[in-house]
Amino acid sequence: MIGDPAGIGPEVTVKALADGSVHEVSIPVLLGSAAAVERALDMTGVKARVRRMRSFERPSDDVRVIDVIDTGALPDGVLPLGEDTEVAGHASAQWLDELDALARDGSFAATIMGPISTGSLKMAGKLDKVISPTPGESYLVLLTGPLRVAHLTDHMSLRQVIDVITADLVAKAIGQVNDAMRSWGIARPRIAVAGLNPHATGDEDRLAIAPGVERARAAGIAVEGPIAPDSVFRQCIEGRYDMVLAMFHDQGHIAVKTWGFSGNCVIMMGPPYLHMSVAHGTAYDIVGTGQADAAMMLSAMRTCGQLASGQGFSGDAQ
Repeated sequence: MIGDPAGIGPEVTVKALADGSVHEVSIPVLLGSAAAVERALDMTGVKARVRRMRSFERPSDDVRVIDVIDTGALPDGVLPLGEDTEVAGHASAQWLDELDALARDGSFAATIMGPISTGSLKMAGKLDKVISPTPGESYLVLLTGPLRVAHLTDHMSLRQVIDVITADLVAKAIGQVNDAMRSWGIARPRIAVAGLNPHATGDEDRLAIAPGVERARAAGIAVEGPIAPDSVFRQCIEGRYDMVLAMFHDQGHIAVKTWGFSGNCVIMMGPPYLHMSVAHGTAYDIVGTGQADAAMMLSAMRTCGQLASGQGFSGDAQ
C-alpha cells in the first residue's frame, strides 16, 4: 500500500522497485492511487509504466511495468502534496481495508504498509484502521541487519509496563515470536529475553520474566533470559540470538536506532499473515524534492519477500 498520497510513500515505493532486486524475491503489486504513482515517477525520474487495475488480476511479467490496484478511493484530481487532508485519510483507510482483504483471501502472500499520516486518518475518523501493538495480541518487531527486536509492550509508560508484565504474557509472547519465525523459514529460532531492570536483577525479572522464560523453554523453545538489557542487544548483533524480546518501547528502539537506523524495517506481528512497514513517516517537508531515501522501503520489500517465501532473514532457510 503506497502510503498517504501527500507524503513520500509513492516516491520511495517507485525508487525501491527501480532497484531491481525486489523482483528477485517477490512479485510486487501496489495498492493505492495510480495517479499518485505516476506523479512519483515524474518526480523521481524512474523509468516505468503504470498499469492500473480495478481489482486484483494476474500481475505483469514485465519488470518495467508497475501494477497498481486502484479502486477509485482517491479521485485523480485530489492529490495535494505535503499536507493532511480528510480525503487522503479516507483513501488510506480504504486501501488498508483492501490490503487486508487481499491478504486474507490469499491473493497476497504478505503486505507492506507505506508511510501513512495519522493526521489525515484522524481528520477522516479512521485512526482505528492502523494496527496498534497490544500486549498478548500484536507486537512491533524492528529489523536492522543482524539486530532484530520484538517489543512486549509499545507506547506505554514505564509505570504501566511494570504492571503489565506477567509470566503468562512473557511465555505467550515468546511462543508467538517463535511460531512466526518458524513460518519465516527459521527452523529453531534462538530467542533472547531482555530483563527489565539493571542487570536483570529486579523483582519483575525474578517473579515474572524468569518464570515466563522457563515455561517457554519447557515447551521446547530455544530461549534464554532474562538477560541484562545492557548486553543482550550486542549479543544478538554478534549472532548469538536470532531475536530479542524487549520489555518496552525505548529499550528496543534505542538499540535499533543506534545500531543502524537507515535501511531498517518493521514487522507488525498480529494479523494472520506477514505484515510489514517502514520506520519513518510521510516527510511532508521533502516531498517532491528528490531527497526521500528509499532504503527502508527497499529493505521492507526484500525482507518481506524472503520471509513470506520461508527463506529466513539471510535469504537462506535455516
